[in-house]
Amino acid sequence: MFFGGALQAVAAMLWWLVDLATRYGMPAHAIRWPVAPNAAHAYLLIYGLFPFFMFGFLLTTFPRWMAGREIPARRYVPAFVLMLLGAVFFYLGLASNKMLLAVGVILTLCGWAIAWHALLRVLLDTSHRDKRHPTIALITLAAGWCGVASYLVWLLSGQAMWLNFALQAGIWLFLLPEFVTVGHRMIPFFTSSALPQYRITSADWPWWVILAGSVSHGLLQLAGASSWLWLCDAPLAAGALYLSYAWNLRRSLAVPMLAVLHIGFAWLSIAALLFTAQSLILLLSHGEHSLFGLAPLHALTIGCFSTLLIGMATRVTLGHTGLPINIRRPMWLLFASLQATVLLRILADMLPVQWSLWLYLAAATSWLACFLPWVIIYLPAYLRPRADGRSG
Repeated sequence: MFFGGALQAVAAMLWWLVDLATRYGMPAHAIRWPVAPNAAHAYLLIYGLFPFFMFGFLLTTFPRWMAGREIPARRYVPAFVLMLLGAVFFYLGLASNKMLLAVGVILTLCGWAIAWHALLRVLLDTSHRDKRHPTIALITLAAGWCGVASYLVWLLSGQAMWLNFALQAGIWLFLLPEFVTVGHRMIPFFTSSALPQYRITSADWPWWVILAGSVSHGLLQLAGASSWLWLCDAPLAAGALYLSYAWNLRRSLAVPMLAVLHIGFAWLSIAALLFTAQSLILLLSHGEHSLFGLAPLHALTIGCFSTLLIGMATRVTLGHTGLPINIRRPMWLLFASLQATVLLRILADMLPVQWSLWLYLAAATSWLACFLPWVIIYLPAYLRPRADGRSG
C-alpha cells in the first residue's frame, strides 16, 4: 500500500502541474479534460493518495493495537491491486472519457471494501478491552467509501450535489477524523519512546471535541451555512492546541523525526483558527467577504495531512524495513520544501490575482521537490527484504 501511495504522491501532483501550466498558457493551450480539473484534483488527493498510506498503516497496526493475529496476504493483496488499478484507470479516463474514470472509481471502491473488511475481521475477532481508536478508524474509512461512491454517482449523473458531498465527506468525515484518531493513538507513543522523562499524556476530551467539530463542520458546509462554521471550528482549534501543548510540542523539536509529526499536528490548530476567522468575517459581512479563500483548506490538507503523512510514512517505512529510525539532513530539506508548499499555497489565496497564478505553479513544484526525492529514496525499500534480516 505504501508503494502505491508513493507513486500517487508524485503522479497526482505531476498531473496537476501539467493542468496548471497548460491552463495558464505555458507552454500550450489548456487541455480539455472529461471533468473539471478541480474535481479531478480533489479526487486524486483525497481518495487517490491518502487512503493508500492509511490502509498500509492500519492493515499492519490493527492486529498490534488489539493483540490480534496478523492479516494474511490473501486479504490485503487483492485490495492493493484493485486500488492501484483504480488509480491507473482514473488517469486513463482523464486522458480519454468519463466511462474509464467511472471504471477507476469502481475498482477503488472494490479494493477499499476488501481492505475495510479485513480490518473489520480483526476488530470482531479480538477481545481487547479498548477498541475506541480502531472503531473510529473503521467508521471514518466507511465514510470515505461513501464519499468515493458519491463521486461515482456524480460522474454518472452530473448532479453537483453528489460531488459536493464527496468533497465535504472526504475532508471532514474521513481524512480529518482519521488523521486525528491515528495521531491521538500514536503521537504520544512515539513521543514517549523518543523523549526522556516523558509521561504519556493523551486526554480523550480534545479528541472527541475535534471529531465532533470535524463532523459538524462537514454538515454545516453541506447545509451551506459557512457563516456559522466558527461554532465548531473554534472548539476544534482549542482541542488541537491543547493536545499540542500536552504532547510537548516544544520539547519534540529537539528530535527531528518526532518534530515532523508534532509540527504536522500543529497545522491543525492553525487551519482551524483560519477557518474560524473566515467564518466570522462571513458572518459580520453578511456573506459578502471571504478573505482567505481556500487558504484554510490548504493549511489543513497540505500543512496538517501531508506533513503528518510524510512524518508517519517515513517513520513506519524505516521501522518496517529494518533501517535506523532517524532523519538525515536531506530529509529535513524535503520537510522544509513541504512547509514551503503550504505557505506558497496559502499566499496564493491571500495575495492579488496576478501573483496567484505563479504561486499555484510554485506550490505544485515545491510539492514535487519534496515528494519526488522522498519516493526515489524510499520506494526501493518496499521491494527489498528487510535490512536487518528479519522477515518482512
